[in-house]
Amino acid sequence: VQLVESGGGLVRAGGSLRLSCAASGFSFDDYGIGWFRQAPGKEREGVACISRGDGTTNYADSVKGRFTISSDSADNTVYLQLTSLKPDDTATYYCAADVASLCEVVAGPPRPAEYDYWGQGTQVTVSS
Repeated sequence: VQLVESGGGLVRAGGSLRLSCAASGFSFDDYGIGWFRQAPGKEREGVACISRGDGTTNYADSVKGRFTISSDSADNTVYLQLTSLKPDDTATYYCAADVASLCEVVAGPPRPAEYDYWGQGTQVTVSS
């Protein structure tokens, strides 16, 4: 099982980025997928998740209306579209897979302890 994130970069406040999470060794149809972020000196926090099957999504309040999670089963890739970016969004962004796919049964942002496999992260830096 391997997850590889890409798409991070440096962007000005108000700008947009699209992050990708490509999977190998398993199908996104079998796992829930979450996006997380961690800024220096802060705990890792859940940003968004998408369930297997019906594609239920959940978001952290801080990103609702600005970030969108989606999946492409043909490419076995999950995306996180980031818009209206703020300097506070600066962090390393990680995707992770959840065998139990709790995103479809538990409301609210994903919780890191519930995820089983992790990517290496991609850096997002938002300048003011």
